[in-house]
Amino acid sequence: MTPNAATSEYTGVLNEHDAETIDGGLTNDIAPLKEFKERKFSLVWRSIIIFAYTHMAAVYGLWLMITAAKFYTFLFAVVLYLASGWGITAGAHRLWAHRSYKAKLPLRILLTIFNTMAFQDSVIQWARDHRVHHKYSETDADPHNATRGFFFSHVGWLLCRKHPDVIEKGKGIDLSDLTSDPVLAFQKKHYLILMPLACFVFPTIVPMYFWGESFQNAFFVAAMFRWTFVLNATWLVNSAAHLWGQRPYDININPSENPSVAVFALGEGWHNYHHVFPWDYKTAELGNYGMNFTTAFIDFFANIGWAYDLKTVSTEIIKTRVQRTGDGSHNIWGWGDKDQDEVERKHATITNQLNSKRQ
Repeated sequence: MTPNAATSEYTGVLNEHDAETIDGGLTNDIAPLKEFKERKFSLVWRSIIIFAYTHMAAVYGLWLMITAAKFYTFLFAVVLYLASGWGITAGAHRLWAHRSYKAKLPLRILLTIFNTMAFQDSVIQWARDHRVHHKYSETDADPHNATRGFFFSHVGWLLCRKHPDVIEKGKGIDLSDLTSDPVLAFQKKHYLILMPLACFVFPTIVPMYFWGESFQNAFFVAAMFRWTFVLNATWLVNSAAHLWGQRPYDININPSENPSVAVFALGEGWHNYHHVFPWDYKTAELGNYGMNFTTAFIDFFANIGWAYDLKTVSTEIIKTRVQRTGDGSHNIWGWGDKDQDEVERKHATITNQLNSKRQ
């Protein structure tokens, strides 16, 4: 059944017609923001040990990158950071979780390779959790519910067993569009083989073979430090961007505009906008490439024909939403705005004016 803008119970997770109002807002409080219920956490010690080692290895990798690794190894780690980051932002997030644009087979294969290199679960699993996050944001059904605090929403949610509501609501999320994609089905089926090769083996072998880097430097810099850096950049979107920043589009939700997160997460920090308009391929209003490398990535492939049907929000709809629910921090809209500088207005040049009698 196709959702109707007036009657749909969808929450803007996928496309523009999933929202209840024309500007992508919600007229029905389907998943109300609420404080979390106290519960006893069931810790997963295997995950705790793995992530503890991961971060110690990353710190060691940072030290080696500064003191011992070759410059080519550093550059290679940066390239892998961008590639694996795009596998999450342009791939799992904007393409597959939100269907904000479409991609031809070569780009889908490339993004799947990049995504596998990022090692954040298969696209199908990642998108499932993210759709649940949007549909039930800041409730017990949200996998990384930010009302539980920074640590939980950043990494703590991965160190304990999921809340029963997360599991229950996750089963009701439609993933048929993803499971029917043969590229994603192949990744999921062979993930335990493909992931170690893409995330750890390939980044270690290339520096050793091509420019004679040591195993120690290659593994801890290009593999461990790079992987952990991308992990934390992604987690910051769930934590910092849900706690700190302005809310120019909707003051009633936790997600915020956080430029610092946007820099590290390749443009994913404009989170107040994204939760209001999740189907916009830019996940931001301005699409400034300097603060949104993922938009630049998608636009590049759109120019060569590999990405198409890029969805974005009109200025009129954004303006309507800002005026209705924003916190007042949005930049001026144009001439005559209440925030416009008086000096600017006084010294502006206005041509082709009608005379006062004709006005």
